This record gives sequence, structure tokens and C-alpha cells, in this order.
Amino acid sequence: MSALTVKQLDRLVRVGDQVKISDGRGLYFVIPKRGEPYFSFRFTNRIGKRREMTIGQYPAMSLANARKVSEEHRNAVREGKDIIVEAQRQQWLHLQTCDDVFKDWFENDLNVRLKHPKIPQRLYEREMSPVIGSLSIGEVTARDIREILRRVRDSGRPSIANDVLMYSKQFFNHAIRLDLTQNNPAAAFRISDAGGVEKSRDRVLEYSEIEHVFRIMRENQQSFGRSNYLACCLLLLLGVRKSELLHARWQEFDLENSVWNLPAERSKTDVAIRIPLPRLAREHFKELKFLAGRSEYVFPARRTSKKPYVSADTLNRAIAAIFGVYWGRDVQAKVHDVEYFRVHDLRRTCRSLLAELGVEAHVAERCLNHKLRGVEGIYNRHDYFNERRTALDVLAKHLKSVL
Repeated sequence: MSALTVKQLDRLVRVGDQVKISDGRGLYFVIPKRGEPYFSFRFTNRIGKRREMTIGQYPAMSLANARKVSEEHRNAVREGKDIIVEAQRQQWLHLQTCDDVFKDWFENDLNVRLKHPKIPQRLYEREMSPVIGSLSIGEVTARDIREILRRVRDSGRPSIANDVLMYSKQFFNHAIRLDLTQNNPAAAFRISDAGGVEKSRDRVLEYSEIEHVFRIMRENQQSFGRSNYLACCLLLLLGVRKSELLHARWQEFDLENSVWNLPAERSKTDVAIRIPLPRLAREHFKELKFLAGRSEYVFPARRTSKKPYVSADTLNRAIAAIFGVYWGRDVQAKVHDVEYFRVHDLRRTCRSLLAELGVEAHVAERCLNHKLRGVEGIYNRHDYFNERRTALDVLAKHLKSVL
């Protein structure tokens, strides 16, 4: 068969029929059933197995260039080289810096394996990249890792320092798997070198503390913010997670029937749940609807931001300001004999109050959208909606005078 011409290729492309035609010496022109036309190269490897590889899209790769590349491949095959492996290695040449390697790790591992891959991405971009991002993997030393951990630890974020150490080890293990380095500079570091062993928080607000601190929030609404106050009230009344509340859309709510339909994709348990709203909570949401204006979010962003809802740190920063403490520091400050607390402590307080009010444990756990444990969790799929409504109504009546 005579060699192909550019006119022939253009005519085949215009017709658009599926075709695979040889140009000779292992080079083929292919128009697939779906997708763009391309050149491929067929060869027999050193163990006698027929292989085929794509060498370029048409017309981005010209016919003359395709012939040149296929001839280079033929020569490589004669020398006993595995040209498919060589082509894959060429793709890895772009992994020059740590930033390049992290992008590969994110796209080919984290984004596939993790439910929330943006957590390690955010930690890398904020904490690791400023120190090692422009360095090649082989240039990074244990001293660089120590500097990263020191900066995070000195900023008063011990738990973040521990996370950074964990992801640093995983990151360099990924580089080792790609044969980009034989050394993991983070391997020798321990938790004690980062943020230390973390203590589980057990802070629960007493009724008198709730009364004091929520009164202070109301008296300082100009600085604390009305939306922040209502958010804290709802976290205490409903026991939901901070992200579930702050990222909520109005389309999730049926205020007429006092129900919040939390979708599976926003639930930590990956299961949708209907949350009954006591009357007090419904009134708070109605006020938030007015404050949100035309936004589709219950808590819209208050300044220009990449995200349309408020930052995850907003409430903790507002609470810290009341106590007059530096954000992020582990403090023991007090206001009116109320010890410093964080947003998640309101959820723990809600659970403790439900127990104090005599709500059965399995109902209280479902109020907090916890999965039931053990065999019961496997076989008991009852939603306890009515029981949860009764429990949250009792809690709202208990807290109404202080909220």
C-alpha cells in the first residue's frame, strides 16, 4: 500500500467514518468512533508481543512529524527498549518541584482516595509550600521539615502541626513510590516534634454559663454580630455540626413544616437526614432569612471571598474576641467566671443537656446525626424523627429564657 498523503487524511476527516489505515512501517492513522483522529504506532516488543501506542493527535501532529516519531520508536525497539515505559517516564519529567509533585499526588491519589482531599491541599498550600514549594524533592532536608513544623507550632496551632507532619510523611512516601527520591525527610519526626499528644476536649457549658455568655453576646451585638449570635443559638438548640449549619442553603429548609432536610453530600455520615426544628429555632431561621437577603445561603459571605458562605473560622474568632484572647492560642481566659470555649463545645453541651433532660441515648445520638454503633447501627434504620422532634422541643423550652 502506498504512503498516505495529507489530502487523503483531510478527506477522511471530513467524511468522519471510523477508520484505521496504515502508512507503513508501523504507523497508522486512526479515526475513532468517538473523539479526535490520531496517529498510532504498532510494534513487536522484545518478548514477541504485539503492542500499540498513541503518538499524537491530528492535525496538531503533522503527518511528517508522525513519520519522524514512528521512525525514532522503530530504532528504539530495535535496541530492545520498552518505548511505552519510556513514554511514561517522559510524562514524569514535569515533576520538577515539590509543588509539581503535590499536584500529581492530589490528582492521582488524594482526589481519588479521600472524601475531603481539599483538607491536605489547604495544609500544603498554606503551611508547606511557602517553605519547600519551589525546591525539588531531592533538595528538601529534615531541617526544612523542622522549619515548617516550628512555624505552625509557634502560631499556636498544635493540632494543625500534627496534621502537617502526618501529610508531610505521606507526601514524601508518594515521591518515593514515583522513584523521585529515596529519602523521606519527615520520617524521623514524631508527634512530640510537632504539636504533641492532643488532649480530647471535654468542655461543657453549665446552664448558668450559657445564661451569662449569651447575654454578653446580645449586649455586644454590634461587634459580635447578630448572625453570629443566631448561629450559636442554633448550634446549641439543634446540636448540628458547624459546617452543616454555616454551609446550609435555603432550598434545604421547609420552614412551614419546621423541617431541615440535610442532604447526604453535606452530612458527615454520608446519609441524608431530616432535622426537626423547634419553634425557637424556626424563628431564628426566619430572622436569618431576612438578614441573608437574596442569597441562596443561610450565612452568606460578608466580604469578597472565593466561597459564597462565611468562613469556617468566623464563629470561633467572634467567641475569642469576646474573651479578649489571641486567635489560635490555647488559653484559660474567663469572662464573668465563664471559661473560654470553642464552637464545637456548644454541640457537646447540647448532647449533655439532652441527657440531663432525660432523652434516651439512642435518640440523643440521632439528634447529633451520629451513626448508631455496633449491631444496632447495622440493623436499626429507624430515623426516630418524632422522638427527635419531641426531644429538641423539650430542649428549646429549657433554653428559651436564656436565648
